[in-house]
Amino acid sequence: MNEEVCSQCNGTGWVLETDSSGKSVAKRCSCFIENKVKVLLKQANLPNRYKDCSFDSFEIHNTSHKNALKISKKFVSNYPVQDIGLLFQGPCGVGKTHLAVAIINELIKVKSATCYFCDFRDLIRNIQKSYSAESTLSESELIAPIFANNVLVLDELGAKRTSPWVEETVFYIINHRYNHKKLTLFTSNYLDRGEEEEDKREPFFKGKQQEDSLVDRIGVRLRSRIYEMCKLVTIKGDDYRKKVKQAGYRF
Repeated sequence: MNEEVCSQCNGTGWVLETDSSGKSVAKRCSCFIENKVKVLLKQANLPNRYKDCSFDSFEIHNTSHKNALKISKKFVSNYPVQDIGLLFQGPCGVGKTHLAVAIINELIKVKSATCYFCDFRDLIRNIQKSYSAESTLSESELIAPIFANNVLVLDELGAKRTSPWVEETVFYIINHRYNHKKLTLFTSNYLDRGEEEEDKREPFFKGKQQEDSLVDRIGVRLRSRIYEMCKLVTIKGDDYRKKVKQAGYRF
């Protein structure tokens, strides 16, 4: 089935407009911009569950939610002169991934930025699989979109326990982006131990002590590099997914 041709530009991607001096000026047609956004969104590798996340749909339940949303909007507003990424820390179900994906959606739609979403566990698993003789993709092919895109979301940092190989591989990836001044957004369920101990008024993990800190999960060297690369954004609260489930909704 043939695609419908734009009636404004007849498929050229350009339209003529008259400027203030009466001269005709060629400008990009709106269909070109819309199609470019569609391509960028498709290439961003967003999970189906999160692809429609936006700032407007982010629910605010406490001060940390409000601050996180404000910082996220500021990040988009500042792009591309924004010089550091963000590290969203918080327990499960408080909206870390929602905000990270909302940033991607806004950057693509408003700034035409190239963005890519990657789950930390999938990244490590796929790289390990690439060493198998049966693998159809090499490690360099898997890492290529992570290096190439202007903004990367690395979700669930620390979800896979660190090992010398994991730490070295992830450090290589993150350090490459750092050296090439590419922005990275991280989400993690693991808090830095010092910050957890400092906040006695509102425990980060209610009802139980967190067994591992982020440093325990990813190593001192990688955590130090992320300190240089990112602003820390801590989000507190109860697990929203658990609330929805208890209310009787189905996913």
